[in-house]
Amino acid sequence: MPRFAPEPPVRTDVASAAAVVLINLGTPESPTAPAVRRYLKEFLSDPRVVEIPKLLWWPILNGVILNRRPKQSAAKYAAVWQPEGSPLRLHSARQAKLLQGFLGARGYPVTVVCAMRYGQPALGRVLDGLKAEGVGRVLLLPMYPQYAASTTATALDAACHWLLKTRRQPEIRTVRDFHDHPGYLAALEQAVRKHWQQNGPLGDDGRLLISFHGLPKRSVDLGDPYFDQCQTTGRLLAERLQLPPQQFLISFQSRFGQAAWLQPYTAPTLRDWGRQGVRRVDALCPGFVADCLETLEEIAIEGRREFLDAGGKTYHYIPALNENEDWLRALADLAEQHLAGWLTAAPRRATPP
Repeated sequence: MPRFAPEPPVRTDVASAAAVVLINLGTPESPTAPAVRRYLKEFLSDPRVVEIPKLLWWPILNGVILNRRPKQSAAKYAAVWQPEGSPLRLHSARQAKLLQGFLGARGYPVTVVCAMRYGQPALGRVLDGLKAEGVGRVLLLPMYPQYAASTTATALDAACHWLLKTRRQPEIRTVRDFHDHPGYLAALEQAVRKHWQQNGPLGDDGRLLISFHGLPKRSVDLGDPYFDQCQTTGRLLAERLQLPPQQFLISFQSRFGQAAWLQPYTAPTLRDWGRQGVRRVDALCPGFVADCLETLEEIAIEGRREFLDAGGKTYHYIPALNENEDWLRALADLAEQHLAGWLTAAPRRATPP
């Protein structure tokens, strides 16, 4: 067995092309217990995700979690699954196609594809395909605005593992985070303002809940910048929206296990607000640039139930940026910045796609 994977023939008919790979977390192939079990096994076996010694974690994972959780999670996935497939995969593919159009309109003949850290389309296979097409320069763009070792770092780990097996390596560039990028923040602001135009202003008895995915507190104690970057994103967004401190809150969702995670927790916050007489909540998840299980089921469905059952009156989930034009323009700005020096832009078209 060769140590390095066989190389595709050198493409002499094309120049050394460039590509952008949008990397997201991943999704099961279907909303069924067997598919979810395969996905969870890959996801929860990653030491970047679960920082527990393998001898302690593996009996828990294989003996308890993978026997109980897949059926429960499959039902949640089924509640948000679309006829065409996984929401995350669909939005990711559309974002890649549209970003390629935006960059093309700016004169950059670059290929844009999406890949997943877990599940399909697997990052390694995506990179294999680009290499076979003659791509010699790859910009890896993890779709996580706020850096965390369990998201951004593990995505780049997977790319490095692919490089370790590759004889003829392409040039690689990476994007670390974009939590305070002006275009990203402007897209979030416009999404909220558009929602208020359609549903009325928040009002004095309303609250904006800015919910991020949670992390074990230990990760931050060990030096992960995630918490600080979430606080920065939330604060800058609230400033753009001119919200007073009492009218918004930054919270953290998706707690797993018994260890302390980043606080305040999203679900208890919604219950407390309902009991305290808060009449309206608008919920936003800036850490997710594409809607997925954690936004569509946990926040849009479960969050609504938590708040209304506790006495709240009106609850809105503001969708992720998805194919929002402001967001795609910001994403094109980010990609263009990191592609600098690789490509020379041709004359731009007069109007965007």
